[in-house]
Amino acid sequence: WTFMISYDPFWETLKRKGITQYQLINKYHISAGQLSRMRSNSYISTHTVDTLCEILDCQVEDIIKYIKSSDD
Repeated sequence: WTFMISYDPFWETLKRKGITQYQLINKYHISAGQLSRMRSNSYISTHTVDTLCEILDCQVEDIIKYIKSSDD
């Protein structure tokens, strides 16, 4: 089995809320490095997830999803 956290919901939520990556970096002080890690589905802290939920007025599942897939 392989397991993965995906940030696909985050990018969809960002678009739906009409907030740009530029705004996240410059207005809300989210680091470009955090966004880069999210693009590659790498680790970000729960603090960052909490901050993004507050900024976007959304739930955790609007930021991340857990994917479990079998290796055949």
